[in-house]
Amino acid sequence: MKQRITVSLLAIVLIALAAAPAQAFGQAGEKRKVIGMIKERGADTITVKYADGDATILLNENTRYKMPRGMGFRKDSMSGSVLIPGLNVKVEGTLDDQQRVVADTISFSKDDLERAEAIQAGLHGTAQQVAANQQNIATNKENVATNQGNIAANKTEIAANDADIEAANKRFEDLADFDVKDQLVLNFPVGRSALTQDQKGQLQKFATDAIAHREGYIIEVKGFADSQGTASMNQQLSMDRALNVVAYLLQNGKIPQRRVVAPGAMGETNATANNETQAGRADNRRVELKVLVNRGLATIKD
Repeated sequence: MKQRITVSLLAIVLIALAAAPAQAFGQAGEKRKVIGMIKERGADTITVKYADGDATILLNENTRYKMPRGMGFRKDSMSGSVLIPGLNVKVEGTLDDQQRVVADTISFSKDDLERAEAIQAGLHGTAQQVAANQQNIATNKENVATNQGNIAANKTEIAANDADIEAANKRFEDLADFDVKDQLVLNFPVGRSALTQDQKGQLQKFATDAIAHREGYIIEVKGFADSQGTASMNQQLSMDRALNVVAYLLQNGKIPQRRVVAPGAMGETNATANNETQAGRADNRRVELKVLVNRGLATIKD
C-alpha cells in the first residue's frame, strides 16, 4: 500500500513538472543576470544558451555593449553588431511580462569576441563554398541540358545534311542518258571557298568548251570538303564552293542557267583521298565539274 502511494506521489510530481513552464525567471520588473553563449540573433532579440536553458534577451536603444580592457577597470563601448552566434556574454537587465530580459548591459571579452568572429568566418566560408557548389551544380545541369540540346540539334543537322546529299545524288543519278564530254576538278585551301585567278581561268576555258558542244549539254557541279571541322560546317563549305563555281559560269562564262544542274553540296562524303594526311585532305577540298551531253538529242539552239 505504501509503495502504491509513493508511486502515485511520484507521478503527480512528474506531471506537475511537465506542466510547469520551461523556465521562469521571476516577476516582471526584477533584475536578472544571464551568463552564456549567444545561440541565435534576431532583429531586436538574441537567444542566450545558459546553464538552465535558453533565455530571450530584448535589445533596445538603451542597451550598452561593453568589452573590458586590461584588468577590467576600463570598458570599450561597442556596437550591437558584435552580438554574433557563438559569443559568450554576460547580460544584465530587467524582466518584462513575457519573461524576457530587457538588457541594460551586455559584456564580453576580447578573446571571446575574436573566437566567435573566427567561428563565424569559418561558417561564412563554408556557406560560401556550399553556395558555390550549389551554383556549380546548377551550372553543370544547365550545361548538360545545353549539351543535350546541341546533340539533338546536331542530329537534326546531320539528318538534314544526309537528306540534301541523298537528294543531290538522286539528281545526278537521273542523268543516265548523258555522256561525259569534259571534266574539271578545282581544289581549295582550308576553310576557303573563294575562287583564285587561276581557277577563274580554268572555268572560263571549261565554259567555252561546254558551249561549243551545242547538242543538249548540261553541266554538273558538286562541292566537297575534307573531314576537319563539324559535319554541318563542312556541308555549308562544300555548298559555298559549288555556288561560287556556278556563279562564275553563269556570270562570266555565259552559260545559260538552264544548262546547269542544281549544284550538290556533298560535304565530307565521297573522299578521293585519305583524310588522315595533309595531302589527302587537300585533294578532298574540291569542286568537281562535268559537261554531260544527251545521247538522244540533236543540237539545241540557245
